[in-house]
Formats: sequence, C-alpha cells, structure tokens
Amino acid sequence: MNDSKINQKKSPIAYSCYYTQNREGEQFAAEHVMSFQISGELTLNNGTKEYLFKPGDFRFIRRNQLIKFIKQPDPNIGFQSISIYLNQNALRDFSIQYNQKTNLIKSPETETVFHLKEVPLLKSLMNSLIPYINDDQLINEDLQTLKVNEAITVLLQCQPGLKDILFDFNEPGKIDLEAFMKKNFHFNVQLDRFAYLTGRSLATFKRDFQRIFNNSPSRWLLQKRLQEAYYQIKEQGKTPSEVYLEVGFEDLSHFSFAFKKQFGLSPSKI
Repeated sequence: MNDSKINQKKSPIAYSCYYTQNREGEQFAAEHVMSFQISGELTLNNGTKEYLFKPGDFRFIRRNQLIKFIKQPDPNIGFQSISIYLNQNALRDFSIQYNQKTNLIKSPETETVFHLKEVPLLKSLMNSLIPYINDDQLINEDLQTLKVNEAITVLLQCQPGLKDILFDFNEPGKIDLEAFMKKNFHFNVQLDRFAYLTGRSLATFKRDFQRIFNNSPSRWLLQKRLQEAYYQIKEQGKTPSEVYLEVGFEDLSHFSFAFKKQFGLSPSKI
C-alpha cells in the first residue's frame, strides 16, 4: 500500500503506509500537523536540527516550514503513520467558538518540530482513528471536524505552550534574506516559496536578492548547491547518489551534468 488519505477528498486526516526501501525527500509544511508513528522510523531535518521518531512517538510540526525527511520502514510491518492536519480555517473557527487568543506579549516559540510526550489523551485520539484504517472506511466531514477539534483540544491540554503557535494567523514577516537563503539553499522549492517565507513578493525577493548577492536567485542557488556537493564529496567522502538530493537537486543525471559543467569533471571522478 502506498501513502494514502483516509478519505479520497482533501481530508485533514492522512494515513501513510508502505513496505519498500527507505524513502527520502522534502516537503513544505503549509499547515500545522500532529502525527503518530505506528511503525518504522521517520527522520526529519529542518536545516538546523535533526529529529528521529520511532514507533509510539507523537510529533507536532508547525506550519510554513521546509522539512527534509527519511522514512525507514520496519522490515516486517512496513512504515505506518497517521496525521491530523490543522488548517487555518479550522483553527480560526475553533478560536472563535472557544475564545482562544494568543498572548501577544509573550515571545513566540522558535522551535519548528516538537516531540509530544505520550499521554493517554493523545494515544486515545490516535487509537480512535485505527478502526477507520483497518476497515478502510471513509470518515464523513462532520466526524472529521469533530476529530480535528478534539486534536486541537488535546494539544492545548498536553502542551499549553502551543497555543501561541496554533492561533497565530499572521503570515511570515519580512526577515533577513541573506541569512535565510544561506540556511535553506539546499531545499528544492520554487522561488515564490522562498519569497513567501522571507515575507516578500516575488518581484521584491528578486530585487533584494540581486542587491545582496550580486547575482540572480537561480544562478546563486545552482552555484551554492554545487559548491556544497563538491565539499561533501571531496572532504566528507560521500557518493554522488548520497549528495544530490541533500543539496537540492531533483535527479542524479541533472546533478551530474551541472556538476561536470561547473567543475570540468563528473562528481564520480572527484
């Protein structure tokens, strides 16, 4: 079985299951998500810190994050996880219904990925979804709404500090573009995504980027990724197949072509 939704429509509840080899990739976490690791292991990296989740672990990822992942299935029962996505509309409705507001005086939490302590409430919430997975039933919209509200309530009770994250509906503000790009160049996302995360329109992002780096974003990203790949192959002894995804290339052949064009020889000859 491949990664799948419990409901064929756009559902806030997702079940992931597969049995093949390790799967690596990256994603943009557009919404808050809480998950339960049923089997296998998941490694996440946000560019500055690595997190490992084993069977029985609960996690929360805040929205608007760039994340690299490695999914490692258990050889006997595969990789399985279940997630509840907490989108902005659901959180706004909850905040109005239950009069939840952020503490504007308090400094915002800077952590992006959280290990949630295993408590009976969390376990009960996730276990309540297992019958729908095992019986391959669809969860109707009313029940989905109930489960999302239950997830928000449980999160607030188990980790009250998440309140200022859950009910912060502001979009990313304008931040230090140079520092952000040096930290996140290895994420293979579109320029408009980089622009959004740095609090800029695409046009302003390109103009600011040219002023700061004296180069276009596309050309700078290619050179930066190739330089990092060269360092990892030359100094750390990594192979091209280990490096190309890590530094932001989509496929090995494109990486090898760009590498040879930049340095005059293929990455396997370094």
